[in-house]
Amino acid sequence: MEESGSLLYYLVAANIIGFVIMYIDKRKAVRGHYRIPERTFWLLGILGASVGIYLGMQTFRHKTKHRSFTIGIPVLIVINVISFSWILLFMS
Repeated sequence: MEESGSLLYYLVAANIIGFVIMYIDKRKAVRGHYRIPERTFWLLGILGASVGIYLGMQTFRHKTKHRSFTIGIPVLIVINVISFSWILLFMS
């Protein structure tokens, strides 16, 4: 049970980071500053932050015109749910 709690804390932290990074990149885009590379968002999404990134996309209207993000991030959400569910199943 302790491992599943740790995994839950990890996922919450990862998604908060994904959401905040999306906000920071949007702010940088508006100001014309150096941007966060897209591969950073993809890596975070693969590591479990896909929900936070998606919520950041919708909240800040950021990267919503990029088909790779509008299709890819929801696909990553499904993959993350399946993957982390599988991990939790075998942890218990």
